[in-house]
Amino acid sequence: MTKTKVAVIGSGNIGTDLMIKVLRLSETLEMAAMVGIDPASDGLARARRLKVPTTHHGVDGLINMAGFEEISLVFDATSAKAHLSNAERLMPFGKTLIDLTPAAIGPFVVPAVNLDTHLDAKNVNMVTCGGQATIPIVHAIARTTPVPYAEIVAAIASKSAGPGTRANIDEFTDTTSSAIQAVGGAARGKAIIILNPAEPPLIMRDTVFCLIGDADPDAIRLSVTAMVSEVSKYVPGYRLKQDVQFTPLQADDPVYTLLPAGSQEVTTKVSVFLEVEGAAHYLPAYAGNLDIMTSAALQTAERIAHHTWQKASV
Repeated sequence: MTKTKVAVIGSGNIGTDLMIKVLRLSETLEMAAMVGIDPASDGLARARRLKVPTTHHGVDGLINMAGFEEISLVFDATSAKAHLSNAERLMPFGKTLIDLTPAAIGPFVVPAVNLDTHLDAKNVNMVTCGGQATIPIVHAIARTTPVPYAEIVAAIASKSAGPGTRANIDEFTDTTSSAIQAVGGAARGKAIIILNPAEPPLIMRDTVFCLIGDADPDAIRLSVTAMVSEVSKYVPGYRLKQDVQFTPLQADDPVYTLLPAGSQEVTTKVSVFLEVEGAAHYLPAYAGNLDIMTSAALQTAERIAHHTWQKASV
């Protein structure tokens, strides 16, 4: 199998970490271009040192680069607003886009849950860091019993939230909430992000709350444990912090106000506590929120590339 050539748009922290993952870890992908808009950015300088072709003229610079026609996959690690423009500009060239912003033009993809369904999509959306960490757990519970309501809280180190993350807070909550329903399988979803200013910075922590009716706790535990194992295959720092918790609800519990009209009777709150430690390829280990995005994007690109190669070889 010949390596599939890829480009990364965005020379910030996420784009640079993704470039390094492709160079160090992938036997399927080949870095063909690093694209930025700041000629003095560390990401472009690092790419040049690593002999990766670069441009600081954005997407137009990428389109005009030698060898552009050989690039099959393009990662977009910019911002939700920028991705709308980038996707429109690249559409005529037939590239497959892997969107690491909350723009959500294409279908939501969480590799451990639904990647196989979208291997032929031309623009896939990696949801958000909180979504990649928590939606697998919502899905693990929902495949065991109906989930009328799911809420996730993603707590990340303030230092790991760059300008792009901060500019996309509204998109983060909207996109993650939608994906909790569309991919996770909950009837209603809610997402909260917390930027923790603690020093030294804390590793990413995620909490998943699901309201359910009568169900087998052991079946839920097994499903969650299996899902954590699946995600950790491509995000090694992904782990449970403690056993899955089951809390009986009282008749006057305020959580009942969160349920959509016509929901099944719920009796129990399920709580799952997660930690995501980064691999520290480029980013610090506490930046698990960024690492899970680049790891999920890498997994997605490799699977799409392999799928495309298999179709071509038939």
